[in-house]
Amino acid sequence: MGQTAQIADFLETSRIIPQLIFWAESLSDLGMNLFFSLRAFLVSGLILSALGLQAQPAAPSATLTPEVVPSDETPEQHAARMKWWREARFGMFIHWGIYSVPAGVHQGKEMGPRIGEWIQHEMKIPVGEYAAYAPQFNPVKFDADAWVKLAKEAGMKYIVITSKHHDGFAMFKSAASSFNIVDATPFKRDPLKELAAACQKYGIRLGFYYSQAQDWHQPGGAARGGHWDPAQEGDMTAYLKNIVVPQVKEILTNYGPIAVLWWDTPENMTRERADLLAPLIKLQPGLITNNRLGGGYMGDTETPENRVPATGYSRDWELCMTMNDTWGFKSYDHNWKSGEQLIRQVVDTASKGGNLLLNVGPTSLGEIPGPSVERLKLVGAWMQKNSESIYGTTASPFKRLTWGRASQKPDKLYLSVFYWPKDGTLVVPMRSGAKKAYLLGAMDKPLKMAPSPQGLRLSVPASAPDPVATVIVLEGVGKVDALPPPPFTAESDGTVALECDTADLYGKGLRVEGNTRLNLTDWKNAEAYPQWEVQFDKPGTYELSVLCFVPDTQAGSEFVVTIGDQKVAGRTTATGGDFKEVALGKIRVEKTGPMPVKVTPTRIAAQEFMRLRTLTAKPVSP
Repeated sequence: MGQTAQIADFLETSRIIPQLIFWAESLSDLGMNLFFSLRAFLVSGLILSALGLQAQPAAPSATLTPEVVPSDETPEQHAARMKWWREARFGMFIHWGIYSVPAGVHQGKEMGPRIGEWIQHEMKIPVGEYAAYAPQFNPVKFDADAWVKLAKEAGMKYIVITSKHHDGFAMFKSAASSFNIVDATPFKRDPLKELAAACQKYGIRLGFYYSQAQDWHQPGGAARGGHWDPAQEGDMTAYLKNIVVPQVKEILTNYGPIAVLWWDTPENMTRERADLLAPLIKLQPGLITNNRLGGGYMGDTETPENRVPATGYSRDWELCMTMNDTWGFKSYDHNWKSGEQLIRQVVDTASKGGNLLLNVGPTSLGEIPGPSVERLKLVGAWMQKNSESIYGTTASPFKRLTWGRASQKPDKLYLSVFYWPKDGTLVVPMRSGAKKAYLLGAMDKPLKMAPSPQGLRLSVPASAPDPVATVIVLEGVGKVDALPPPPFTAESDGTVALECDTADLYGKGLRVEGNTRLNLTDWKNAEAYPQWEVQFDKPGTYELSVLCFVPDTQAGSEFVVTIGDQKVAGRTTATGGDFKEVALGKIRVEKTGPMPVKVTPTRIAAQEFMRLRTLTAKPVSP
């Protein structure tokens, strides 16, 4: 899974020529999904209206013409195949392998802050030396029934487990390689087979993660940044044919119904290489795949990691998230997210129309760490009471809410309140009304409602029934007529920092992309611009700056930054191959109140204007 945000940031700024696009894709798990969406938007007209799709930016001057593989499904057939997944909203990710034996420590040395399953790569452990961990892997406390029961009690509807991660170790009996849990360890059992049986018992759908490109054990397998052991050298196409194709066939045929195939890091996966694997998807009717196969195959889902953009995505998406700072088990990672954070993450993801795939990293003994179990039980207790507001819902009709999140079903709104109103009145920013309002689970105790210019006002109890997230149901809402969100306000020091994914976007093509760090991209139309509504409470002079990326070949575009009726003109300069804070000059704001703030190109010098992350207005004088 994902490396650091710094690596992702580097990738976002790399100027990548077409011949190296697939090499660059694998530099970071965090960045993988960025590349896949790039392929999609480069296809003319396919998703021009998309907001929030993730795609790795290539150099604006690069000529890339990747092909998105067409689907033979009708929209109706696609919707039918995705139906269960769209209703599920919540699943369990499991990262488990022999990396749980060193658990972040090799030969007495900690691997540092890097993620546990990358220990072989990060510490450049030779193939034979790393393989010696296999005989030490004996997860005698593994209990598939207990794992699946825990997931079910947490409210999860599906499980995705690593069948083979980048270290090349298969967590199943494989005829293609003896480097697997049955043949290479004293355990001698196939945990995937046991997990499949338990999933069928408890009505949980099962999916498999499979690292198709990176394999640090098999000759020819790819490795981010290149090999470090001569034993890794070999022909990648031969590796795919001899190891990957047979193993994917095994996991798709030997374990009953498989719901999800989760590819990862398509290092060096050209179209020809991906074509070896794509037909295997048909081995499982109804299989759902993600966007990380490579070679132009977009799959069914976007795959952000550990962060959701403010506006979600324009197609099906799934946020995968760690409970601490690692995917695979690390003995010294105790930075656990709280139960409150995880519950609100479930709510936040559903409110933007996505699924949350929440990770656990079992130990080498086969136990899910205690802190993970504790948190899953907290989430499960909340879901037991409030899952109606999660399962089968669609995204919120509101762009931004100050007190929480919302989700909806036909004629119903679910309001998950994180910050309870102190005055006993919750204002829902909608012009339309509702026939009934009540706390979820208390339908017989309706809440009083009244329209107002600010929206529908609900009279609520003096204190929050649930301090984490109290759910209020509005019935009979019809089509919600949402009011515009409130304007952005300054920070305590008067600075106004405007993130790209919170802007309203106007004009053809302009959209948000990225993963942990987002930016505006595809800014090729001089009539396209982002706009924010900002509340200015005091007159004053502000120093304007943008955090942006402008490659050498794209410098020289002209633009105007507007705040209300005041303007500052500028010309883009190269940022040196990375995102950089660029000063634009000063602007005087004489009026107070809400006013539009926007960045508008007046002349685009080359193919693309800039990649913009943040616009900042910092007060420098009254």
